[in-house]
Amino acid sequence: MRLEEEIKQKKFKNEYHRLGVNIMFTGAWLKQINIQGLKKFGLTSEQYNVLRILRGQHPKPASVNLIIERMIDKSSNSSRIVERLRIKGFLERNVCPHDRRQVDVVITDKALKLLAVIDEEEFLSEKPLQNLNEEEAEALSDLLDKLRG
Repeated sequence: MRLEEEIKQKKFKNEYHRLGVNIMFTGAWLKQINIQGLKKFGLTSEQYNVLRILRGQHPKPASVNLIIERMIDKSSNSSRIVERLRIKGFLERNVCPHDRRQVDVVITDKALKLLAVIDEEEFLSEKPLQNLNEEEAEALSDLLDKLRG
């Protein structure tokens, strides 16, 4: 469905204005799909993002600063997210042996198993993106990279 129909707006100032609104609308739409899908696993999209970062680091530990650098939503309170994931048993926090001010974070086997289950789900961003063929997906991804400069 066209953006104009989705948000009930007939005119935009120009095509750049329409593009900006379309990107924000589509981002929110994809995020909502992920939120709904992750809800049954008791995770927020930010918690899921942190677990994916830690899985990418596995078996090496990650500092909270590394997690912040790699998060999609940089405004998230990563320390709070890390603590909630620790309480759920999805990660461990240890004082870094080389720098006692730094905390090392490591994903647990429990979280790795949960991520494997989530990977099999089709609700995440991939399914709605399959409205595009692979060539279109690559072109759009390249254009988004170009947009961010």
